[in-house]
Amino acid sequence: MSFLTGENMTGGYGTADILHACTIKVELGEIVVIVGPNGAGKSTAMKALFGMLNLREGLVTLGGKDITRLSPQARVREGMGFVPQSQNIFTSMSVYENLEMGAYLRNDDISETIEQVFTLFPILREKARQSAGELSGGQRQQVAVARALMMQPRVLMLDEPTAGVSPIVMGELFDRILEIRDNGIAVLMVEQNAAQALTIADRGYVLVTGENRFTDTGEALLADPEVRRSFLGG
Repeated sequence: MSFLTGENMTGGYGTADILHACTIKVELGEIVVIVGPNGAGKSTAMKALFGMLNLREGLVTLGGKDITRLSPQARVREGMGFVPQSQNIFTSMSVYENLEMGAYLRNDDISETIEQVFTLFPILREKARQSAGELSGGQRQQVAVARALMMQPRVLMLDEPTAGVSPIVMGELFDRILEIRDNGIAVLMVEQNAAQALTIADRGYVLVTGENRFTDTGEALLADPEVRRSFLGG
């Protein structure tokens, strides 16, 4: 059994199902990328795994424990971190205050964790006392990821982490995501830059209308002619 598993997830918003028997799995120390066309259910799958919508059918487990009915906050306590695509930082607070807010459920000393995220994202040390709302888009994304890491998650979920950033910044973010994986954390992300994301993915899922269409290593998906033609632009 994988560390995080969403098995045969069916559900959506209200009475409309967006996911149809969708299965997503990720292991510790692994990057898994969910790609697919607009409206494929990629972000919905992430939200289902994090408890942000109710499943009509299916099961979500974390470390072998059934968490299907747990709230998002309870899932954070169990070791999950989630970075949404937008509104993922407190713009009126400083970078340092954002990091403190990320550790809101902890009662221990967070100074070592702050030092760890400053080492991972050196620019945040320089900008620690600056308002997060004054940062560039790429720096804001670093704050969002660092804030999620403050709870020391075993699973880090990223919804479109490179949306709206330059190719150079995207490459830098992907480098940091690789470092996070190499620290033994399971990384699951939805990414609009599918081809680039699959280059760093250990495994990938291609979703279409809420269903699994292709599942393989990132390398194999990049080499698959049908995947390239239908979903990667060539």
